[in-house]
Amino acid sequence: MARAVTQQRKLINTAIAWGIGLLIFFPILWTILTSFKTEATAIADPPVFLNFDWTLENYTAVMERSNYAKFLWNSIIIAGGSTLLGILVAVPAAWSMAFVPSKRTKDILLWMLSTKMLPAVGVLYPIYLICIKFGLLDSRLALVVILMLMNLPIIVWMLYTYFREIPGEILEAARMDGASLKEEILYILTPMAVPGIASTLLLNFILAWNEAFWTLNLTAVNAAPLTAFIASYSSPEGLFFAKLSAASTMAIAPILILGWFSQKQLVSGLTFGAVK
Repeated sequence: MARAVTQQRKLINTAIAWGIGLLIFFPILWTILTSFKTEATAIADPPVFLNFDWTLENYTAVMERSNYAKFLWNSIIIAGGSTLLGILVAVPAAWSMAFVPSKRTKDILLWMLSTKMLPAVGVLYPIYLICIKFGLLDSRLALVVILMLMNLPIIVWMLYTYFREIPGEILEAARMDGASLKEEILYILTPMAVPGIASTLLLNFILAWNEAFWTLNLTAVNAAPLTAFIASYSSPEGLFFAKLSAASTMAIAPILILGWFSQKQLVSGLTFGAVK
C-alpha cells in the first residue's frame, strides 16, 4: 500500500514538473513557430498554431538586413568576457569569506546582495557620463566591466556557498605541506569546486547574454550585441512580429544549444554539496 502511494506521488510530481516545464517553454515554442509564418499569419485572429504554410522568408529578410555574425560575436565577447572577469574577481573574494571569515562577513554578503535591488535606471546617468568621459560609449570593454559588476554579487554568493561545502581541513593540510595561497586556490580549491564554478560560469554567461537594459542604452553600432539586434525590429511603423520572432530565435538559439549540452554540468553544480 505504501509503495503504491509513493509511486502515485512520483507520477503526480512528474506530471506537475512536466506541466510547469511546458508552460515555461511555450513562449519560446510560440516564438519559433511564429518565425516561420508570414506577417499576415503571425497576427491572425484567432491565432494559428501549426496549420499554416511554413516559410523561411523572415530569416532571409533578417540576414539580408542585418549583419548577424557581428551581433553574435559582440554577444560572445561581452558575455564571455564579463563572466571570466567576474570569476577572476569572485574566486579570491569567496575564498576569503568562506575560509577566513570576519565578524562582518555576513553583513558584507547581504550588502552585496542588496545592491541587486537597486533599479538599474537609477545609476544609468552617471555611468553614461563616465563612458563618455573615458571614450567607452558603444564599446565592448565598457559592457564587459559593467555586466561583470552587475553580476558580481551573484557570482560571489554562489561561489561562497560552494566553497563552504569544502572541508577546511583539506586546505589546512595543504598549508602545512608548504602550499602558498596561490597554489592553495589554483591546485586545491579550484579542482574540488569545479562543478560549482562551472554552474556559476554558465548561469552568469546566460545572464550577461540576456542583458538588454545596459546594452540598449550604452551601445549603438560597434558593440551592439544580439539584444540590440532584436530591438532593431521594433520601428515607428509598428512591430513586424514574424521578422521579430525570427530575429529572437536567431538570438536565443546559441544559448539554448549551450544550455542543452551543458544541462548535466549545470544541474550538478547547482546541487553541489546538497547531499552529504
